[in-house]
Amino acid sequence: MREVVLSIPTLEAEQNVEIDVRINGRKKTLKYRVEIIHWKGTEPTSEEKVMVLRHAIKDYDKDWEPIQIGAPNDDKIPLMFRKKVLLNKAA
Repeated sequence: MREVVLSIPTLEAEQNVEIDVRINGRKKTLKYRVEIIHWKGTEPTSEEKVMVLRHAIKDYDKDWEPIQIGAPNDDKIPLMFRKKVLLNKAA
């Protein structure tokens, strides 16, 4: 599936976004979720930050796939997930 790239305004933690699109005349709803991951401790190393991200992605609901890691700041980083689309195999 090709990607549709849209600028989504800055969102707070645990925000859900639904976008309705038409593909070849068929309406589809694309669902996105933004999660804010907070760093633990004071001034974590780059390796510690990578481990936090790996665990957050690995342990996330399997119906959602990570699509974007946002720019980190001193205490947090945004992750964007997209709801997996089930393919209709009807003939």
